[in-house]
Amino acid sequence: MKSSEHHANRANDAVQRLAQPIGNFLTETFHMIGLFAIGAATVWAGVVFFIELMGKGHASIEDLLLLFIYLEIGSMVGIYFKTNHMPLRFLIYIGITALTRHLIGWVNHEPKPDMGVVILSGAILILALSVLVIRYSSHKFPATAATPDSGDLTDTDVGG
Repeated sequence: MKSSEHHANRANDAVQRLAQPIGNFLTETFHMIGLFAIGAATVWAGVVFFIELMGKGHASIEDLLLLFIYLEIGSMVGIYFKTNHMPLRFLIYIGITALTRHLIGWVNHEPKPDMGVVILSGAILILALSVLVIRYSSHKFPATAATPDSGDLTDTDVGG
C-alpha cells in the first residue's frame, strides 16, 4: 500500500513539475496579449477621437479630459510592461478624470444642476483622498525586494 502511495506521489510531483512552467508561460502570454490589445485599442480610440476633434475645429474641456484619460491608460499599460505591476494610483487618476469630465458635462448641459453635482464632487474628493492614503502608505511602508513579483495591483510610487 505504501509503495502505491509513493508512486502516486512521485507521479503527482512529476505532473506538477511539468504543469507549472506551462501554466506560467500561458499566464504570461495571456497577460502580454491582453496588454497589447488594451494598448492598441487605447491608441486606436485616441487617434480616432483626435481625428474627429480636428474635424470639429475646436476642443472643449471635456474633449481634453478624454484625451488625458487615453494618455493615463497608455501610461498605465506601459508601466505594467516595465514593472509587471499595475499602478493603482493611475486607475484612481483615471476615475477622478472621468468623474470630473462627467461633472463638467453635467454642469454645462443641465439647465439647473441638482444634488448629483454634490455627489459627484464628493466621489472625486474620496478618490483624491485615497491617492493621499496610497502615497502615504507606499512612502511609510515601501515595497521590499522580497515582495513577490506577482503583477498584482500595487503602488510603489512608480510614475510620480
